This record gives sequence, structure tokens and C-alpha cells, in this order.
Amino acid sequence: MTFVVTDVCIKCKYTDCVEVCPVDCFYEGENTLVIHPDECIDCGVCEPECPIEAIVADSAPKGREYLEMNQKYAALWPNITRKKPALPEAEKFKSIKNKFKDWFSPNPGEGD
Repeated sequence: MTFVVTDVCIKCKYTDCVEVCPVDCFYEGENTLVIHPDECIDCGVCEPECPIEAIVADSAPKGREYLEMNQKYAALWPNITRKKPALPEAEKFKSIKNKFKDWFSPNPGEGD
């Protein structure tokens, strides 16, 4: 089992989770984060740190849906290990549902 980031993170990109990860398995896209499933040690410390509950176990229904996306973009995007400010539009987008189709960006973020 591993943890994954879901579409809830899109257009928010809170990074509280990144700071507590003991293995630095988060990767940064332009408007979301992903977890590298092969690097995650399933410790679970990131899950309660996310203020919008965007991180779930890959065994959860929502997690299975986003496992492949996390795997794919973790291989393409830069690693992030330090907390950064959330995106300016985070408050507006944090409660919007099903953001992947309309708002996901495949572009990489800046990383550390």
C-alpha cells in the first residue's frame, strides 16, 4: 500500500504534507502535487497534514483512481521537500469537485 494525491489538490497545492515526509517522495506539478508510489513507505504522516484531505491510501476507491497519475507524473516532475505557500486561488478551489478534467496541468512545478 502507498498513499496518493487526488484531484482535490489541483489548483490548491498546499504543501504541509511535503514537510513531514520522511522519504521525500513528493513531486511538484504546476498546480498540484503527486506522491511517487515506489518511494512512499506507507508511514501515513502526510495524510493528516493535508488541510483539504487530498491524500488517500491507494487502496481507497479514490486512491485507486489516481495511482497511475501519481506514478506517471512523479517520474516527470521535480522533487519537492520544503513547504511553500499554497496557490493564490486555493481558497476558491478547495471545495470544487472533480477538478482533474477541467483544471489538471501536466506541466512541472519548480521543485526545491
